[in-house]
Amino acid sequence: MSSRFAFPWAFALLPVVAWAAWAMLRRLKVGNAHLVLPQGARRARLGASSWSRLERALPGMRAAALVLVVVALARPQSGMSEQVISTQGVDIVVALDHSGSMRAADFQPNRLEAAKATVADFIAGRPQDRIGLVTFAGLAATRCPLTLDHAMLADFLQQVDFAPDDESGTALGMGLASATNRLRASTAKSKVVVLVTDGRNNQGQIGPDAAAEAARALGVRVYSIGVGSEGLAPIPLDTAFGQRYVMQELDLDEELLVRIADRSGGQYFRATDPEGLAGIFETIDRLEKSEIESRERVLYTELFRFALLPALGLLLLEGALVTTRLRRVP
Repeated sequence: MSSRFAFPWAFALLPVVAWAAWAMLRRLKVGNAHLVLPQGARRARLGASSWSRLERALPGMRAAALVLVVVALARPQSGMSEQVISTQGVDIVVALDHSGSMRAADFQPNRLEAAKATVADFIAGRPQDRIGLVTFAGLAATRCPLTLDHAMLADFLQQVDFAPDDESGTALGMGLASATNRLRASTAKSKVVVLVTDGRNNQGQIGPDAAAEAARALGVRVYSIGVGSEGLAPIPLDTAFGQRYVMQELDLDEELLVRIADRSGGQYFRATDPEGLAGIFETIDRLEKSEIESRERVLYTELFRFALLPALGLLLLEGALVTTRLRRVP
């Protein structure tokens, strides 16, 4: 909170108010009545009444009213500061693989949940950027368009689950193309796709190389992340005897992910554990920093009425007194 006077020059009138108060007080002391009352000397010995004492307070009452009027003319204001943040911003779309292979338990509790937790932390650390979410398995779908409502985005991210059996496969090219398409109309200084997958492209009408070329043409930088430990990984399977794990070889097309990143001007990363995945997103966060300009704006509220209304009340009271009970003989 801050306060100020919008027109402080109004206080230059205070000497005039002081002179007026002195003149009123002098007139009251000197007096100019010529009415002679019988036995006036005897009445003088009775002492001053409460009304006469109130009469002596009239100059102070009017002076206080005039001071309050001057304060009102100076326009006292109370302000509340508000921080205004402007940013050139980065528009980011996360393309997240949610195919069946993301069930692998080499990341706890599985690759998909570990990736979701890391993406959630990444989103929380970039409040000034618009971020969207695309998921892909056999098909690609936009879960959330570019938005600054990160609470809503976090809810959509939390709802992501493994793709149903009829959407098996990895349409990596379709996922990248959908994410790139979400950035097509963006006017942000920097446009980024973070592509998270643990497999190779085996579905979809758009190939990964064509999608990467489209990203390059639109000025979209792709950071590709290959998820999964080296070698065999435990995959859960539901059987008649309950769930059991089988060891399967990771089928990650790193050559393709490197090519996608290079073609678009991004980088490829390999995450073999949850800590490594978190470190990769921290690296991307440092590489894609927003340019933020912060300014402070103060919103002022007028307070002159708190001086003007008491001033009017004092003047009305003084006027009522001098025209009634304290009326002077001219």
